[in-house]
Amino acid sequence: MVVWQLPTPLPGSSHAFKYRLALVVNGICILHYDNEAGKGDHKHKGEEEMPYKFVSPRLLLKDFWHDVDNWRP
Repeated sequence: MVVWQLPTPLPGSSHAFKYRLALVVNGICILHYDNEAGKGDHKHKGEEEMPYKFVSPRLLLKDFWHDVDNWRP
């Protein structure tokens, strides 16, 4: 998990946070939340990528841990 505050938002994001959170099991990335310049906020569940609505760092962590808690191998 890495979350940091930037002086200005990344292109594609409306907030000034950069983040990446990942659940890796046996070397395989199961779940990954991140934002990239130009791509904006999104998450990956396995091979599937979907938009993510960033509200706050606190909610980001809550959403991530909710997905971790609901992950089943």
